[in-house]
Amino acid sequence: MDTNTATKKIAIIGGGPSGLFMYKRLTESESTDFEISIFERKDYLGAGMPYSAEGANVEHITNVSDNEIPIIYNSIEDWVKIAPKSILKKFNIDEEKFNEYKVLPRLFFGEYLSAQFNLLKKAAEKKGIKTHVHLNCVVEDIIDLPADNKVAVCVQNEDKSYFDQLVICTGHNWPKKYEGRIPNYFDSPYPPKKLELKLNHTVGIMGSSLTAIDALRTLARENGKFEDNEDGTYSYQLASEGFKIVMHSRSGLLPAIRFHLEDSHLGKDETLSKTEIHESIAENGGFLPLDFVFEKNFKEIFIKKDPAFYEQIKDMDLEAFVAAMMGYREKMEPFELFKKEYDEAEKSIEKRKSIYWKEALAVLSFAMNYPAKYLSAEDMERLQKVLMPLISIVIAFVPQSSCRELLALHEAGVLSIVAVGDDAKVEPLKTGGADYHYEINGEKMVKHFDTFVDCIGQPHLSFNDFPFKSLINNGTLSPARLKFKSAESGKTEMKNNDLVTKEEDNTYFLTVPGITINDHFQVVDKSGVPNKRIYIMAVPYIGGYNPDYSGIDFCEAASEAVINSILR
Repeated sequence: MDTNTATKKIAIIGGGPSGLFMYKRLTESESTDFEISIFERKDYLGAGMPYSAEGANVEHITNVSDNEIPIIYNSIEDWVKIAPKSILKKFNIDEEKFNEYKVLPRLFFGEYLSAQFNLLKKAAEKKGIKTHVHLNCVVEDIIDLPADNKVAVCVQNEDKSYFDQLVICTGHNWPKKYEGRIPNYFDSPYPPKKLELKLNHTVGIMGSSLTAIDALRTLARENGKFEDNEDGTYSYQLASEGFKIVMHSRSGLLPAIRFHLEDSHLGKDETLSKTEIHESIAENGGFLPLDFVFEKNFKEIFIKKDPAFYEQIKDMDLEAFVAAMMGYREKMEPFELFKKEYDEAEKSIEKRKSIYWKEALAVLSFAMNYPAKYLSAEDMERLQKVLMPLISIVIAFVPQSSCRELLALHEAGVLSIVAVGDDAKVEPLKTGGADYHYEINGEKMVKHFDTFVDCIGQPHLSFNDFPFKSLINNGTLSPARLKFKSAESGKTEMKNNDLVTKEEDNTYFLTVPGITINDHFQVVDKSGVPNKRIYIMAVPYIGGYNPDYSGIDFCEAASEAVINSILR
């Protein structure tokens, strides 16, 4: 091991969007006294899963536009002017008519991200920063070496490499539980090529958000076609007799639709300051009250922005607000509501006027990432059971073209949605497909689907799912958990929840998904000591302390926290 070099060696594990933002932060920092190694499983950088063939076909689109995306090296609008003509032609992009407010094909966005990596790499070379890119390599393990103040990366069929610091940016992961063993059962809709199936029966979809819409866009095209009609309407012509799709969600609601954002970067300047957060923690026995965050980071925004709406909600607590918003939505038939919200969103975009309560809810969701680790176990359960179901519906921001497709499928009698409640259960069958067990108005239902796709989105993975086992076995990591504010609450919860544990001093803890991290995204051991060598931005493994996954927004915010720590 060579420890006699003055230049700091930094590794980035994963070359997708989060690795790209981490690389941007490093190469644009004032310091140049380091060299960077990037380890990527695929044969290209930048696109990651969502924006490559692993997560998209030609029919899949982003749910954000250029004006909503943080600039990496240059904006998409500027990059289009220098992009290879072959790429523009492939995706039917006209640089003269490019509109920064329109969503884009996901595979095109992947090309942009890959190009950004190359542009950053050239800029880094000019600054004298060395970059070593390792493509088509599988990182099998990571080993922390505290005695040497180093961390080792173990690549399949290669010798170990040693680094001073390392950032884990491995991105999405959908573990396969049944897929491959159960015919026509899919643990996720990715890669979407596998759903290019001509079917003469009803397909069951679990979930109703953007992941489910990805599956719909592929399945619909294989079994019929969409048409623009002369009267301006949009319709679906079925080609496979017997083909239908039934979506299932807890509430039976479809997600909300993309509208004009007043702040295209979702109010990152309006969130609670870290000083306010830590003052509140000090005043509340080491816990940050969820109600304080809801008041300060949501309700009070409306005093200036929308006084009339503030008057409606000023006396509501979290539960009352969610009940009011969900109650309004649940009164209407899902597709009627969807059409109404589509029209409302179209007017919002046309008039460049936000639907502000939805925008503010997106701000709140994003703002919860930093302080979530300071919530009590009681408040985390409220966040997950009360607020997140509303947030997951309202801030999906379904693009307009996806809305038109869902409405056309429904009008053609091909698409329906069922509310299955919180206790529904999917039973994969060895013979193929799955049975869905749920209750409607007290009546128990079992529906069989010959083809079934789990589309609930990226799951929050557990501590034991973490792929680099030496970090678990050597005690470098610890399972994420939150303390109960009330021992009585913990004791009661422990009777029905095996994720609740009791300590010797009569304190109770709730184990939440993934590993423990601090504010700088450093991993933390069982003694509560943060590791100065290892950082993590891989969202599936930090879901307990980082409950909201906001894609590019997350990459930007997390990479800033990491670089500030590395430079300090």
